[in-house]
Amino acid sequence: MRIFLAPMEGVVDHNLRKLYCAIGGVDYAVTEFIRVSQSRLPDHVFYRLCPELTQPIKIPVRVQLLGSDPANLAEHAKRLADLGAIGIDLNFGCPAKTVNKSRGGACLLQEPNLLHDIASAVRTAVPQHIPVTAKMRLGFNAREGYIENAQALASGGIAELFVHGRSKVDGYKPPAYWHAIGEIQSALNIPVIANGEMWTPNDVKQCLDESGCTDVMLGRGLLATPDLALAVKALHNNQAYCFMPWQHILPKVWQYHLSTLESYDPKYAGNRLKQWLMYLQLNYPEAKPFFEAIKRMRTAQELENAYHRYQTGF
Repeated sequence: MRIFLAPMEGVVDHNLRKLYCAIGGVDYAVTEFIRVSQSRLPDHVFYRLCPELTQPIKIPVRVQLLGSDPANLAEHAKRLADLGAIGIDLNFGCPAKTVNKSRGGACLLQEPNLLHDIASAVRTAVPQHIPVTAKMRLGFNAREGYIENAQALASGGIAELFVHGRSKVDGYKPPAYWHAIGEIQSALNIPVIANGEMWTPNDVKQCLDESGCTDVMLGRGLLATPDLALAVKALHNNQAYCFMPWQHILPKVWQYHLSTLESYDPKYAGNRLKQWLMYLQLNYPEAKPFFEAIKRMRTAQELENAYHRYQTGF
């Protein structure tokens, strides 16, 4: 069983990937998407969004590209391969309106022929030993056409397909339609990785049972429960597991915050910390008072003072 860390744009950056690598249980990660338009991106964009190109971590990290021009995506994929990328992933799942309006992400699910052309162009441009994969939803305006879209990508040469079990219109509202992922899995001869609405080990087990998949991609569930991947693997192996208590998680959360101070503009200090605390509140009530105390703070010093007050019970 393989567990992938989802490429949540604006959330799962290289700092978080490194932290989850240290926690354990995750086998692969995928970067936030790199938007490819008509202009040629400079190398420093690749290194900024995927520093693992030169500073690898213990888990393989694939680079995700988003765009609609087959030739341009192929060119950028080849350049990434030359820079040391160990895998290229193609984004056909992003539901954001701004992305879809610029012909990126889930809107391309309305054009299966284009999906094939993109996959084929990128596969041709990238050396054969480097896997080319794709991530898609179950449709754009409705949950429809997903078999055709999946087959178009597979015939284009992708090695694996990640499927988020909702359409663009579904957004992130529960449920995820795992049985539909199973329909795709049955229709393809390549691995299909299930994604969507897995918050507990039992959710993962049910998803695997309904979809027939053997691998999963976890996103928000891992943010709410940092050691979820370890718990999933324990259940898969019929082993007992005790989740990490809050007092073990808090130092990791704070260390993550400190790492983001080096990566982002000072005016955004604390933004990623606040995002993560919002998810952690779902399982750890101790996270709520900390989040409430810092949610309007803007400077690193304010945040540090609040953290020390929180440690001593305010």
